[in-house]
Amino acid sequence: MRRAALALLGLALASLLGNPSFAQSAARKAATEAAARTAAAAPTAATAEQGPPPVLLSREALAAAIGVREMGLRSEESYQLLEELTTEVGQRFAGTAGDRAGVAWAVKKLQDLGFANVRTQEVIVPRWIRGEASFDVLAPYPTSMVTLAIGGSIGTADEGLEAPIVMVQDIAALQALPEGTVRGKIVFFNGRTERTRDGSGYGKAVRSRTEGPSVAGSLGAVGVVIRSIGTSKNRIAHTGTLSYNVSAPRIPAVAISNPDADALERQIAQTRPEGKAAGQQVTVRMRVTSRDLPQVRSANVIGDIPGTDLADEIVLIGAHLDTWDVGHGVQDDGAGVAIAIAAARAAASVNPKPRRTLRVVLFANEEFGLSGAARYPADEGDESVAKHAFAMEADLGDGPVWKLGGRVPEQYWPAIDQMQKVVRSLDVELGDNTAGGGADLGPLRRLGVPVIAPQLDATTYFDIHHTVNDTLDQIDLAHLRQSTAVFAVAAYAAAMLDGPVPRLSPEQAR
Repeated sequence: MRRAALALLGLALASLLGNPSFAQSAARKAATEAAARTAAAAPTAATAEQGPPPVLLSREALAAAIGVREMGLRSEESYQLLEELTTEVGQRFAGTAGDRAGVAWAVKKLQDLGFANVRTQEVIVPRWIRGEASFDVLAPYPTSMVTLAIGGSIGTADEGLEAPIVMVQDIAALQALPEGTVRGKIVFFNGRTERTRDGSGYGKAVRSRTEGPSVAGSLGAVGVVIRSIGTSKNRIAHTGTLSYNVSAPRIPAVAISNPDADALERQIAQTRPEGKAAGQQVTVRMRVTSRDLPQVRSANVIGDIPGTDLADEIVLIGAHLDTWDVGHGVQDDGAGVAIAIAAARAAASVNPKPRRTLRVVLFANEEFGLSGAARYPADEGDESVAKHAFAMEADLGDGPVWKLGGRVPEQYWPAIDQMQKVVRSLDVELGDNTAGGGADLGPLRRLGVPVIAPQLDATTYFDIHHTVNDTLDQIDLAHLRQSTAVFAVAAYAAAMLDGPVPRLSPEQAR
């Protein structure tokens, strides 16, 4: 009877996972384990070369993971959490009253939901005042353009800054110009952000915003304007942060909407020899009242759902609590906050209970310097970081998840493959073992913590990213449910694997 029951369980799992060869896989696993036991009794040079045997989920854990998946798909908890955060707090820009309200909301919410050891880690964050910004073309065809100061920009004089424009596509094109070309002028970075599913288009374009002002300043420019780093066709500007290089002059920087960037590009075309305004210069005025204030305190917010026999080991699910100051921070990253909390609760709701402790970490100030990400491992200490078995992060909107990858020790990759099979019916592809895991996980990954990476679909994310349009009406409930289900399955499976989980190699951890 026991053998018959086990056989029926194997067949049921094979059907649910859409994997006809599940029984054969289980047999191969048993054979691998038997071979490993034999090798342990009489090790040889040949077995040493093969490396450690694969680590796989048990049938019982796989069956429970399917239950987690179905629970996540039915639950509306992630949307309810997001609605509450958006309504009760709104924007949570680092160092503001909204930031403090967000921390207080998160602490109370985790406590109310039954998380254990709910606590904060103090984080020192910058305090930047956006002020006002304007950008106007004075000649050849006067027009005002929709603009926002880039985060961290210095201000101009009260009367603003007036200068001719020099247009380039990117930093490489700027650096290729003849010496002196941009001295005393305003540089216009006109590179477009490519719409991509994996967010790579943003990654290619964003350097103009982060590094462009310092590069332009080092070449004698007096200001920078960029085509918004975003894919929206609406007349809205996208903000974001810059990083001044201490060796270069600091110059003011703004972003204009994509339609306005198109108009500025057309005006510059008119000044070429064949254009109607040939021989003229495009002259603009920009005015920015941004300024820095002294640093202030914020906090990471942490809550645990204790595990069973491996409770001293941690599976971390992260998101960042802060936002920019121009929208409500719904997609960036209220959705991630909601996914992290709801996924942890879904993963903890089935039997057998997760063996490892599930930890939700809501990081402070991702947008303006990754302050919380740096603080977390420093405050936890080496001994605690060493107990982090896996980490994952939600920070690309509501999804859906379209790919599941990771960066894990080789023997754990077969388990990632198993996780993907559980969620394959949700249109989730198998990724590879080179995923970064997210900005807030960088410090942990570089310390060797393995990363599991459910990849959220970014096809439309950069339409509203860092804009006034980052509001609750942009959320797709079906996407949010699917993303929550995938994160929950990954968290549960990670919590159920045998260990101890080794650290990433130095090459993997980079």
